[in-house]
Amino acid sequence: MLVVVEVPTLTEQADGAADTPYAVTVGADGARVAFLRAGALWVHTVATGAQRCVTPGPVRAYGVDGPARTAAFTVDGRLHRADLATGEVTEVDTPAPADDPHPDPTGTHIGYLDADTLRVVAPDGTDELLAGEAGVRWGRVDEASAQFGRTRGWWWAPGGGQILAVRAAGSVSLHLLDLYGGWVDVHWDRETYPYLVDVHWGDGGGPLITVLRRTQQHGLVLSIDPRTGETQVHAELADARWVEPVAGTPRHLPDGRVLVGGELAHDGFDARCLFADGSLLTPPGLYVRRVVGVLPRTGVPAAGPDLIVEGTDGEPAEQHVFAIRTAMVGGGADARRLTTEPGWHRAEVGGDVVVLASSSLAGPPTWTIRRGDAAVGILAAPAPASARQVPQPALARVTDRRLPAAVLYPPGHLSGNRLPVLVDLGLGPGHQQVVLDEAAWRDRRWWAAAGFAVVSVDSRGTPGVAPSFEKVVHRRLADVALADQVDALLALTGKNPDLELTRVAVRGTGLGGWLAALAVIRRHDMFRCAVARDPVTDFTRLPTALAERYLGRQADSPEVYAHHRLAEDPATDALLVLDRAADPARELDFIRHHTDRLER
Repeated sequence: MLVVVEVPTLTEQADGAADTPYAVTVGADGARVAFLRAGALWVHTVATGAQRCVTPGPVRAYGVDGPARTAAFTVDGRLHRADLATGEVTEVDTPAPADDPHPDPTGTHIGYLDADTLRVVAPDGTDELLAGEAGVRWGRVDEASAQFGRTRGWWWAPGGGQILAVRAAGSVSLHLLDLYGGWVDVHWDRETYPYLVDVHWGDGGGPLITVLRRTQQHGLVLSIDPRTGETQVHAELADARWVEPVAGTPRHLPDGRVLVGGELAHDGFDARCLFADGSLLTPPGLYVRRVVGVLPRTGVPAAGPDLIVEGTDGEPAEQHVFAIRTAMVGGGADARRLTTEPGWHRAEVGGDVVVLASSSLAGPPTWTIRRGDAAVGILAAPAPASARQVPQPALARVTDRRLPAAVLYPPGHLSGNRLPVLVDLGLGPGHQQVVLDEAAWRDRRWWAAAGFAVVSVDSRGTPGVAPSFEKVVHRRLADVALADQVDALLALTGKNPDLELTRVAVRGTGLGGWLAALAVIRRHDMFRCAVARDPVTDFTRLPTALAERYLGRQADSPEVYAHHRLAEDPATDALLVLDRAADPARELDFIRHHTDRLER
């Protein structure tokens, strides 16, 4: 019999999270830390520990200069400049609503986007069009680049005199724009390498970019001469499935070497690593997720700076922050953990300051400011623990493929009481579900409180384990992902006998919605009903970059695309299709109806 308990709202589930800092930026000199909290812009002064609300908002995003003294942001399309040292805020007149504002590294000019044009405001308030043409998008992120994680479409030069900007007019090109007139085109073989994946322009040298072939199986890391726009190859990236660049790369190290993310897949190694001019910097047991920045080694000037990196060196449910030695002085690669407690840890860095965000299953993250080995401040006090019992998922690695899995029981569940099962696929392949981060479990705790044993499985195709684990789904995503979900469910019943496998529902969104629908259509013997929010029905309707990453080119293998297509009108009443914004109560009623009726 399905036990119905009082279900807290999703808003109640998120209590304590609204006041959590986010969008944290550390100034290049380590003097100030800017961040958003509940839509307001704040600044923390590291030397004194003082915190000030600069503007109550609503601020969705902001940009700062090099030392994080000057900030630029918009409120309802109106541009503002803020002095983060004094707290003074002034509105800046613009001819039209502004978007994506960023001060130059010196804090004198502010660049921003006006629709599809790029404009710059001078210190005297003069507002000038830097780039704009009819039917052309300047400075925007194109659809393909968004699939690779690139979130910017224009970048200041370190000295502030130039802007590197994307021009999208059918195809994507890149241009160096001089504030005082003229531009230079960046030259690479755009026909062969159409995808502009990563761009970085730091203090260590000229711009660096990563470009990929349309097949995504080969790429180049190129340096750009900012005077001529000519490019030079620094590294080649290749993979028979697809190249997966490491976030935060490429970039120049302080000694001039170029840092590139890559993979080791020979001699028993299976890892995402970092290389500097071809030399391995990271131990093969470390799965690198993101390069945060560079931190000087205090008291050891000859040793060179450390790289601050987010990655995993054990259980994929955890992410830690590491200091990676950049100087190769014997002993091989060296990675030192800066975080030790189990959880999901992130970082930002500037000067000699590291800000660590540490999450667990107990509550929202705490942001700790560290200088050297000492904690010198926090951005916000931890939220008080709820008096209500908070259920914790039981994590495991199951099947011979060691799939990360978790079972979340309802509050107060007593062993021996059989429960209906809800398999939560989230956003589906490519997105980890089994992580030690409270924010990832809010929806699932709501479903557990409704009386379900909520199961999450990171099937093959999910990042965080190893490159081979992630890429084995190439051209056979449906078969591999669905088989892993079924096998994991069967394996979990060994240590979780209260899972009632005759009453299994499945839900997901996007690609997760596609997999949920596929599960109830192709494996109705296991999955009795499914809810698909905004599901992908046909991979040809996805952005080309995303579809071809998993399935290759449709022209080469139309049968692969046909195998992954959902029927337009599947002949089953066990599938509910919703949009992303639909009321969760509709899901709950549908799933309860289908899982409960099997008992009667």
